[in-house]
Order: sequence, then structure tokens, then C-alpha cells
Amino acid sequence: MAGIYLHIPFCKQACYYCDFHFSTSLKRKKEMINALVKELVLRKDENDTEKIETIYFGGGTPSILKVDEIEMLLKVIYENYKVVNNAEITLEANPDDLTTQKIMELAKSPINRLSIGIQSFFDDDLKFMNRAHTAKESKKCLKEALNYFDNITIDLIYGVPGMTNKKWLFNLEQAFKFKVPHISSYALTVEEKTALHSFIKKGKVPPIDENLALQHFNLLVEESKKQGFEHYEISNFGKSRYFSKHNMSYWLGEKYIGIGPSAHSFNGVKRSWNVSNNSKYIKELEKNKFPTQFEILTINDRFNEYIMTGLRTIWGVSFEKIEKEFGIKYLENLTINSKPFITNGLLELSERNILITTEKGKFLVDGIASELFEVNEV
Repeated sequence: MAGIYLHIPFCKQACYYCDFHFSTSLKRKKEMINALVKELVLRKDENDTEKIETIYFGGGTPSILKVDEIEMLLKVIYENYKVVNNAEITLEANPDDLTTQKIMELAKSPINRLSIGIQSFFDDDLKFMNRAHTAKESKKCLKEALNYFDNITIDLIYGVPGMTNKKWLFNLEQAFKFKVPHISSYALTVEEKTALHSFIKKGKVPPIDENLALQHFNLLVEESKKQGFEHYEISNFGKSRYFSKHNMSYWLGEKYIGIGPSAHSFNGVKRSWNVSNNSKYIKELEKNKFPTQFEILTINDRFNEYIMTGLRTIWGVSFEKIEKEFGIKYLENLTINSKPFITNGLLELSERNILITTEKGKFLVDGIASELFEVNEV
């Protein structure tokens, strides 16, 4: 199975921590939608043997689009791709866009999953992040959305300066109170070329406290477990039957097509990405050209990606798959290199020879994975 990701590169305002590609000007929205349609049609034969199981509107802020614009893009997909029945179709949305009227319109559309960017239920945190919505809007939109949608996930950010453990627990309690079946939660990170990076560099805000983030992460793991969530990926917690099918396709190495500026695609051996510039993207597609660069993944690239994604999930890294797809030398190296982490209780090897990250190792998983990467071809 494969997925389609559509990048909608528009936002009302720039969140201080965000380094995704977007524009706060909507002047070229119509041209952008036409370009998205063009790219969808031009790429329809790219994986023509694959059925589309998931469609994901990301960004940016996809909820900026009108519902009829979303439906038009979906119509193009259904006309040009083989889409399975009951495909998971997700729309990322901000609370300030989700009026009762918009929610009702979306419920009548093919969209069947909402990913709502709550981030925090405190106005001071939202102001610190420069979010466009308020805590009151978050609660109102969640209450309304749950009347129309069963499959809802919310985003929450932890490790925010000034966010005490008490505040973080309150954020979690609010999510549990609304009975959302899925939570994606991320530590606040400082990316270069973001406003947050500039503020910290100039001393306007304190640097990120990794110890605070670790405390919040541990509380998240403990409290979500009590509520029946399964911690199936480092940043994702879902009730039974509510795991994100689209994101799972990334972690499990499935093929996907990325449509829109800055969007990435993967076909198993080649990774490609579109230009991160709205004007260039539109201009190239007007000439029926792909605004794309690509790379053929080496065996080391594919091995390293499997290590990184596998260790972040409950499915882990299969020694049998390592030997079958990469060869005995890769397996031997991984066996040797993983031993210190097993000894230190950060990784464990199951009876079925699956290498998984322990509770102790989860917060450190990216660093652990990088230590297991192959640099030189084996």
C-alpha cells in the first residue's frame, strides 16, 4: 500500500518554533491549488501498481483551505489513483479555523480524521509559541469536532520554558477529559533560522531545559499508559484501532508520494523532494516540469533509516530482516554495536530477535540509533 501527502504551504502567522516551509501570504493560493492539481495528474503513473491507503493534508495549515477546495483535490486523487475503500484521509487543522460550520462541512466531506494543533491549553504558552488560537478556542473546537468525528488526534508540545510539571499534567488531563483517541506529543526543539533560535541567541528567552523535557516525557508516558494509550512510536500515543496509518507507512518503509512545495516522496530505493519555494514550484509546474531533486539511497542509507525508524516504534528492528535485506555483515555489526546499549538497559533483544528500545532508552532513542548507523559500506 502507498500514501499521498499534500503540503499546503500557507499559515495565518509564523509560529516561533516552526521550520517547515510555509508562507503567510495567501495571494497565490489559487495558483498553488492549480499547481497541486497539475502535479497530482502528472505523477499519476509513478506508482501505478500501488493502491493508495492513506491521504494526508499537512503543512503549513491545511485548514486554511475552503472545504470545496479540499474536496476538489480529493476528487483529482480519486480520478487518477487507485484508492482503497475506507482510506484514512487526514486533515491537519488549527483550532481557530475549526468553527462549528467548518467542522460540519468537513464531516460531510471525505475527510475522516482530524489532526488538531492544540499544543497547549494555556494562553501564555500559546503566546510564547506565537500560535494563532487561544485555549478557549481549543476547548470549543474539540468539543464540537468530537460531535462529528470519531478519529481525532491532537498535538501537544512539552519542554516549553515556564511550563511546570503541574501545567504539563493539566494539559494531559484536558486531553484525557475530552477522550481523544490519539495524541502526538513533541519536545520543543530549537531549529536554526526560526524566531525561537534568534530569541534564545539574543537572550530574550531562556534556552531549552532538557531535564525539564525529560520530566515531561516521563509524565506523558506514565499518564497516557494509565488511560489505556499505547506508546507505539516515540512521539505518538494511540488507543486500539486509532494508530496513524499514514505515519506508520513512513516508519515501516512503505512508499509514498509527496505533493506540493518541500514535499518528500519515497519509492523504496529513491527519495525525492520538491523545491521549498512557492513561486518556483508554481512556475515549474506551469511548464509541466517537476520542481524536484532526488537521490538514490545506498544500502547504508536504507539500513540507517530502518534502524532510526524501527527503534522509534514498538515493532523494533528485526534481525531476520537485517540479514535478509542487508546481509550477514550488517547483522554482525549491529549485534556487536547494540550490546553496550542492551547491557545499559537502553535496548533489549526479544526472543524473536527483535531489537527494541526500553522505557529507559526511549527519550534517548535518536542518539542511540545514530550510534548504530553504518558510515562505511560493509
